[in-house]
Amino acid sequence: MLKLLLLSAIILAFCMAFLAISILLKKNGRFPNTHVSGSKAMRDRGIGCVQSQDFAARQRRGGVSER
Repeated sequence: MLKLLLLSAIILAFCMAFLAISILLKKNGRFPNTHVSGSKAMRDRGIGCVQSQDFAARQRRGGVSER
């Protein structure tokens, strides 16, 4: 059981290290944007994130300012 946990921890550490290295070595390396508004296909369909839609609805309803 201990060997399995140790092996899992080592594999996880290697994965995290390779992710960090790939982000650091890329030009403008960043984590990928997985937010709904980051997808062009979703924007083309008029689908936005709930927070943005809520803010727009509040603005239409009557002058609620952003936090």
